[in-house]
Amino acid sequence: NTIRYHTMRYYIIAGEASGDLHGSNLIKGLLSHDPSTEIRFWGGDMMAAAGGEMVRNYKDNAVMGIVEVVSHLGSILGNLSFCKQDILQWKPDAVILIDYPGFNLKIAGFTRSLGIKTFYYIPPKVWARGKGRIRQLRKNIDKTFIIFPFEKEFFRKHGVDFEYFGNPLCDSIAAAPSIKLTQAEFLAKHGLHDDGRECIALLAGSRKMEVSYLLPRMVEMVRILRAVRPDKNFRFILAAAPSISQSLYDQHIAGADIDIVRGDTYGVLSHSRAAVISSGTASLEAAIIGTPQVVCYGFNRITYLIAKLIVKLDTYSLANMILGKHIFRELIQDECTPQNIADEVVRLTEEGPYRQAMLDDYSSMLRLLGEKDCAERCAAYIGQYMKEAVKGK
Repeated sequence: NTIRYHTMRYYIIAGEASGDLHGSNLIKGLLSHDPSTEIRFWGGDMMAAAGGEMVRNYKDNAVMGIVEVVSHLGSILGNLSFCKQDILQWKPDAVILIDYPGFNLKIAGFTRSLGIKTFYYIPPKVWARGKGRIRQLRKNIDKTFIIFPFEKEFFRKHGVDFEYFGNPLCDSIAAAPSIKLTQAEFLAKHGLHDDGRECIALLAGSRKMEVSYLLPRMVEMVRILRAVRPDKNFRFILAAAPSISQSLYDQHIAGADIDIVRGDTYGVLSHSRAAVISSGTASLEAAIIGTPQVVCYGFNRITYLIAKLIVKLDTYSLANMILGKHIFRELIQDECTPQNIADEVVRLTEEGPYRQAMLDDYSSMLRLLGEKDCAERCAAYIGQYMKEAVKGK
């Protein structure tokens, strides 16, 4: 009796830069667990480099904010329809959803109706908003893989079937080549001369709306520091997001004394004395790397007023949530002024109890995040789970 070997097929959907990063590590883990695995995905360049066949690039679909989503509704619905048809034709054994809940939860309902095993890696932040989504996770997802320690109690209480293998960012950062370089080597790698100045990292977000809101405030902050604190002769480095065109950056920073580095956010953060960061994954990355930061954020005014009604949180930043305290300041909406940002940058860069307390809190947060090789262990779990599922058919 010969046993027929089953080639496993995974359909993976990631909708933004952070999902592309985590998806790439998950793909590496799946292929390491079983090199014959076939993968088809929605994602980006990092996932493409890891293996598999790309269906759509997330850069074509990155939209954020209630007002902004409404204006792009036609293309979003078109993508949903296209994705469902593609899944039907390709017939995967399992679908793995990565973050991107507005789109992915709709796909989960569809795949559940087809009887396809469906996993959620990095689920929606239902503890912040959208409690109705918990029901969708319970009903349509076979296994949810959470990445924050504080989520364990929440998901357990709400009856969601989950596993926790740690946070995948820790592994991505540890593997980044630039963090092992000296500052001079890092700058030379990007064609910049090391003139001895302390670097300040600027991360303006990965969506056009975020960049258009925050970058002008960052530029004005640089001008304020140049004029009012010439003793603080910082070098400002903007870590460019892959989803943002050079022309949009040029439009906002023309004439400003700001260097731009592409494709090396971890390098920019690790070689900076402090960072000014748009709220999101980048803020947690800075905390893991150990760069003191101030988080800045704002929306279209209508989106902001609606968001205030929906989101009931004491903090918007993941590192603050993990530790359950305000490790660093968040300048949100009306507080997000160039002067406030400039004042905070000065505080962050000066040696003293303020900066040291932040660094100590970062260390405490890291201990809570857990073990390494998160994506690899998660991929191995999925591989074993699917092997058992196929065997049971």
